[in-house]
Amino acid sequence: MAEPKKFSETFSHLLGQAIATYKTINAAGLFILLDSPMDWARLRKLTGEASVLLAATRKDVFDGADEFGFKSVLFDLTDASPIYDRMTRAILEAVADDLIMPGSRIIALYSGFEAAVIDSMSVINLGEHLERLTGKELRKIETKVPLRTLKTVVDLALEIGRDGREGKAVGTLFVVGDTKNVLHHSKPAGFDPVRGYKCKERSLMDQRVREGIKEVAQLDGAFIVSLDGTVVAACRLLDTSTAAITLSKGLGSRHWAAAAISRATNAVAIVVSQSSGTVRIFLNGEVVLRIEARHRRPMIWKEFEYEPPQGVPQ
Repeated sequence: MAEPKKFSETFSHLLGQAIATYKTINAAGLFILLDSPMDWARLRKLTGEASVLLAATRKDVFDGADEFGFKSVLFDLTDASPIYDRMTRAILEAVADDLIMPGSRIIALYSGFEAAVIDSMSVINLGEHLERLTGKELRKIETKVPLRTLKTVVDLALEIGRDGREGKAVGTLFVVGDTKNVLHHSKPAGFDPVRGYKCKERSLMDQRVREGIKEVAQLDGAFIVSLDGTVVAACRLLDTSTAAITLSKGLGSRHWAAAAISRATNAVAIVVSQSSGTVRIFLNGEVVLRIEARHRRPMIWKEFEYEPPQGVPQ
């Protein structure tokens, strides 16, 4: 068992600020990202009746925490990963486990500057794009596509649905995962604008690549995306049967193609409606999530400026 982390004067002061903010804004809870256990009795004494959720990449970090009423979420990501990635993954896991309600606001404490030292605090608003996301739906989607890739593609789809391109509405289709099968069930619509580029030049994790994809989205055909977020091909015409597919009235050929490819393969299909900007996620031939892009607000992290008390090294 790892040694409990000692309460430094700096952390105690930061925790005090977090509790005060928690009460002021009526937050849904305190979210603490940990790399080792704490003095749970003291943490409970300082947090009082506040709802506290602990997050870590190792189960032993939580030893004894449940005795003091602390809930915990275990997530699979290395401690060397960027803090934004770790925090986002932990929050999505918490939503999946129904420990945090989509659309809520939480106070987060984490190591933002120095490893193993909790030195940062943020107010995190879970935007409206998560309001329809239930734990069951998120777990189903996660079995097909890593959450980081899913979030990146969905956010890009929402931007396209909300903003269009040069004032014009744009509809498009992303097919994520099971790329070999998807390519087998598709054919080129013409020139592939991503062909010949290196993998890193086709990664949706790069903001410049995402901006380029917005331009290409105006062309016919689907984007084929690998599990790590690399655009394998663009402008592909999907060739799968829609005989066993049933969709709501008013959905066009792009939605039927998305439903069919998600049924014929192990891929997840994400469609942007040209008429409304609505984003729909298809899994196994069915819509598992619908997001209204025009009402979308991103997950916002509001950083707090922190001044250590006198006498505490900075």
